[in-house]
Amino acid sequence: MAVRCLISASSYLRGRWSEPYATRRTTGEVPEELSFHTKPQLAGQMLTMLRDEAIIPFKYVVADCLYGNSPAFPEAVERYIGLTYCVAVPAETRCGLQGSVVKEQPYQYKGETRTERQVVAPAQLPLALTTIAQGSPGCCWYRRTVSDGTKGPIVYEFTERRVTLCRDGLPERVVWLVCKRTVGEAPTYWYYISNAPLSSRLPCFVCLSGVRWAVEQCFEEAKTELGMDQYEIRKYAGWHHHMLTCMLAHFFLWHLKIRLGKKSARAYSIAGAQVARCGVAPAHLVS
Repeated sequence: MAVRCLISASSYLRGRWSEPYATRRTTGEVPEELSFHTKPQLAGQMLTMLRDEAIIPFKYVVADCLYGNSPAFPEAVERYIGLTYCVAVPAETRCGLQGSVVKEQPYQYKGETRTERQVVAPAQLPLALTTIAQGSPGCCWYRRTVSDGTKGPIVYEFTERRVTLCRDGLPERVVWLVCKRTVGEAPTYWYYISNAPLSSRLPCFVCLSGVRWAVEQCFEEAKTELGMDQYEIRKYAGWHHHMLTCMLAHFFLWHLKIRLGKKSARAYSIAGAQVARCGVAPAHLVS
């Protein structure tokens, strides 16, 4: 059993600190050098820090569509050779099934010659991901069991293909498109993009598409069992101390569960009481 834990945190600051928020920022001792960054930008900064410190080795990065829909996060991953992302994207994302030819076309503006990028030989108009997935024939879908649920095996169907992402009507970069759907007459679809090498195979994407649930599980456990969501802290440093305490407690309990196995229920209750005396108030601790 692998340990799933939280290893980094960053506070999301407002983009505009007008009164009374500017006063609250000063009262909360927020460092002056900190400025507004979007959540994908913050994630990219944490990724860069983890990669540069080289303390925890990693090869794959997964995220939901908030990060997949922003160019800042994939670009942060692509700066490192050998690092592969598989991020969810919304259904309305546009892409082309084949490449297009883009050239700098001259035009006149107020007697001045300027240039702009234009698609001069489109192989096909950009399509929405829903159109591509629903238009894929049945022979292109592969049924895979992703896990064992309480009511039996959990099964999805997957397909993959190379596409060219488009932004503002222009081709951006070539990536893998991975589509996942439920089995049945009215399937539900999910979409992912990845910069994985051309040699990558479907089992790799099947695995990566299901890894992100572990992140959600960590947040759920830390909030319900260790009070991570109870962060009504007055000072900037205090918020980080609270996050760090919760992350360390979560890692400790996971390590205890792996070490003791079936005996961990009793150990969880004892450890939870000890953690509570240190300032973290878990609602209840279970194995």
